[in-house]
Amino acid sequence: MGDKKATIKIPRNLYNNLNQIIEDTGFHSVTEFTVYVLRDLVSNHKMNNEEISNSREELSNEEVKMIKKRLKSLGYLD
Repeated sequence: MGDKKATIKIPRNLYNNLNQIIEDTGFHSVTEFTVYVLRDLVSNHKMNNEEISNSREELSNEEVKMIKKRLKSLGYLD
């Protein structure tokens, strides 16, 4: 990912509605809120598509990374 960014175009009406939704929240912009929501969606998608082979096995390094990333996206980790 890095610092590279892409532009996503959304209808103005949706943008205005999102701007109202984020009033008095910790989000400073519609972009910040949108990135948060999209990261959460991607994280959920990845977690839901993982196969759990045996619940008694230890978590792999990749699973631990995904859990930490999910917790970070939810604001539980810095």
